[in-house]
Amino acid sequence: MTGIAIRRVAAADAAELLRFELAHRAYFEHWVNARDPAFYSERGVAAAIATAEAARANDQAFQYLVLEDGRLVGRVNLTAVRRAHYQCADLGYRIGEHDGGRGIASKAVALCLEQAFGAHGLRRVEAVARPENKGSVRVLERNGFVQFGHSRNSFELGGRWFDRLLFERHRDVSPPGAPT
Repeated sequence: MTGIAIRRVAAADAAELLRFELAHRAYFEHWVNARDPAFYSERGVAAAIATAEAARANDQAFQYLVLEDGRLVGRVNLTAVRRAHYQCADLGYRIGEHDGGRGIASKAVALCLEQAFGAHGLRRVEAVARPENKGSVRVLERNGFVQFGHSRNSFELGGRWFDRLLFERHRDVSPPGAPT
């Protein structure tokens, strides 16, 4: 793994993001429900980016691209920002099929948490992973997330029901192996 960085998604990213999403669509849809088919067009991606920019401006969500030496390899997002009484958001991430297993997701999540607990002023971040997605569970654990729940048969995908593991990470908790 070389230089991993995240940066906020912008209108100029539409063509590259569309190529990325189309290239990995089947892989992503193995783990999560499909996006609306209208998303998979230049107009659809441009609209999604405009929605993301508006959500950022309204302090509701923060979407980032994951880059390896400038090449788009994934996305990492903080969504459903809850300010009053919570200072919390939900974490989501996706790495392209051929870039998984190299530590990119772990690094991207770490960089996103720096933003969450720094610039965005959050105190807590929540995440969800399916138990059979061992790689995603490891990404969360490497970044100091702790499982606080197990939701049974709570997610439908392709006509089948799956369990979800619920995780949380607090600002004042360092990930395992971090200097103290």
